[in-house]
Amino acid sequence: MGEVHQSVNSQIKRFIDIVGALVGLTITAIILIPLAIAIQIDDPGPILYSQVRCGYKGRRFRVWKFRSMVVNADKLKHVVENQAKGLIFKNTDDPRITKVGRFLRRTSLDEFPQFWNVLMGDMSLVGTRPPTLDEVSQYQPHHWRRLDVKPGITGEWQTHGRSSVKDFEEVVRMDLDYQHKWSVFYDIGLIVKTLVVVLNKDGAY
Repeated sequence: MGEVHQSVNSQIKRFIDIVGALVGLTITAIILIPLAIAIQIDDPGPILYSQVRCGYKGRRFRVWKFRSMVVNADKLKHVVENQAKGLIFKNTDDPRITKVGRFLRRTSLDEFPQFWNVLMGDMSLVGTRPPTLDEVSQYQPHHWRRLDVKPGITGEWQTHGRSSVKDFEEVVRMDLDYQHKWSVFYDIGLIVKTLVVVLNKDGAY
């Protein structure tokens, strides 16, 4: 498997993840009922959305989010234009996103159920963007290096453009840059920057 990145076995990083996850899940419990009602009124169906993603070293896990798209959105993906370059999918006016879903994404509230993934150890508060199985199936050798750390709720992409980053190679560059710069204090800095970005709604749609 090669050399293990120091962040993977960091007990301090894991401690911060657990504390952050417990705080995040407490907030999730508070907002669950009003969000569930809003989602149901806007587009009846499941409150939560789950998808199998690839994490550390390509290990598969199921990621959770508040549903921000219409039911069966995955089956409609082929009719939506991909405005991104490379192995990611983005569309600024994706018609599958519901009205409530756009609010959830602008405020990043759709991500809150992922604190469960952090508590379970599949994700970290800070890391790389967790790719889909379709994306990973097309990876070139250098792309796999981004999976040398755990995926995160936030990361370099979240604080440097968020949804405005539409080039997969740029995402890879930022993920590898994060690995080189990593330290506990760097993680804390990215968490603080993420809060600022989310509150300002920078790069979100």
